[in-house]
Amino acid sequence: MSTSTETETEPAKPRAARAGSHGAGPLPTAPCSVVWSKGHAYVLEGFRARWVGVDDRGRPQALSGDELQRRGWSRTRHH
Repeated sequence: MSTSTETETEPAKPRAARAGSHGAGPLPTAPCSVVWSKGHAYVLEGFRARWVGVDDRGRPQALSGDELQRRGWSRTRHH
């Protein structure tokens, strides 16, 4: 999977400025944006405004932006 779309969907900024470390900044709003929370990737479904991924057992999981903010998130897998 390529991450080249990250630079296409947001203006070029220093890496530290765009990192949403542990929910400290606003979540991305572009459809198909990817963030990480508790070791799992979540993708923004633009038409439903929800974040989808899987839980620890591989079951589908959908979170609201508020839920993801409470859990903590980052733009990279490793914090």
